[in-house]
Amino acid sequence: MTILTQYGIVSIILLVLGVVAVVVFLERMLSLRRAQIDYADFLKGVCNVLDNPDEAIMLCEETPGPVAAVALTAIQHRKATREALREAVDNTGRAEVSKMERRVASLAVTCQVAPLLGLLGTLIGIIQIVGVLHAQAPLVQNTDLTGGLMQALGSAVAGLLVAIPCYVMHAMLMVRIERIVLEMEACASEIVAYLTRDEYPISNKEYPMSK
Repeated sequence: MTILTQYGIVSIILLVLGVVAVVVFLERMLSLRRAQIDYADFLKGVCNVLDNPDEAIMLCEETPGPVAAVALTAIQHRKATREALREAVDNTGRAEVSKMERRVASLAVTCQVAPLLGLLGTLIGIIQIVGVLHAQAPLVQNTDLTGGLMQALGSAVAGLLVAIPCYVMHAMLMVRIERIVLEMEACASEIVAYLTRDEYPISNKEYPMSK
């Protein structure tokens, strides 16, 4: 109760938001780290076993991440037309991007809301100071103003301390997601081109683009 009395309910809310943001960041970062693979080596391995679709499908299912999911969709639709194959791969890609961005938006919201909550806490503190001045004027002690002043300053600082790290964490996650999306798009383009080449079905040759 001492902290609540000294810094106000707004600072407590900001503290909770900060803890939640850190948890979300760590969970998303670990998930994205597991999802990122060396797509060139993976695609080379898949193309080398595409003469046995069941083996290629098993390889994709055992590999985590959106790149493997896109490759799996392409293999499962390998007998479709190029347009249908591309559409299926694009749909899977959009679904995987949505999975990667799950809960990331909460960091952006926290980054925008935290300074506003800090401003709200500051205004509440100032209102308390004005109330004390009005009630006890002209004999106002410095100690009577300390509570409102601490709440005002504490809320402003807490808002910035939450907003700045949230901005950095959101940017780090978005950079990693964009990197995975680029790899996923490259994988999709290469495997669609490979599966729809004129000499399909595939021989035992190594995937040309991996040389």
